[in-house]
Amino acid sequence: MINFMEIDIMKNQLTTDRLSISIMTLDDADLLYDLDQDPNVMKYINGGVLTSRADINNIYIPRLKSYLKPVKGWGLWKVFNKNIQGHADDRDNFVGWVLIRPMGFFTETPEFDNLEIGWRFKKSAWGQGFATESAKAIIDLLIKHQLDVVKFSAIADENNVGSINIMKKLGMQFINKQQHPDVVGDAEVVLYSMEVIRT
Repeated sequence: MINFMEIDIMKNQLTTDRLSISIMTLDDADLLYDLDQDPNVMKYINGGVLTSRADINNIYIPRLKSYLKPVKGWGLWKVFNKNIQGHADDRDNFVGWVLIRPMGFFTETPEFDNLEIGWRFKKSAWGQGFATESAKAIIDLLIKHQLDVVKFSAIADENNVGSINIMKKLGMQFINKQQHPDVVGDAEVVLYSMEVIRT
């Protein structure tokens, strides 16, 4: 039995002073594609190679479908800047996404009480605190409603100082260096984690 307050997070839109945040659907391929068309964004993902439309359709969307569970908060949360002129969720206002899924989801031993959190944002949004702000809002929501979660974890290339700084701002601590759990070959990452504290 899952100890979870049954709310459909897909119908709930998180907002902060600056951001509108909601779960991506399988129809959001255009947002994924647009984000991955900047080599700066992809630098620490694959060395700066742009994602093809075929990869979005044949790899990214099927992978998203495999872990997309809105009632648990699993998926990619799309983030929009509300302060850009136009409607809050206009495509032009999209600044990035935040990933939530069980740590090691694609391995034989996923950790359902330890949620992986990750992010990818447009370069134009870097340095404005959007990743930290949206990630914290999502973490706070899941701590409140996903009572079986005891930890949040994140991984990054050890040279990706920007992502590591976000992990630290969220209260995560360095755990170790390890092989990337989701990449075949010699890809080492740093692991940061934080224990959930409920009052």
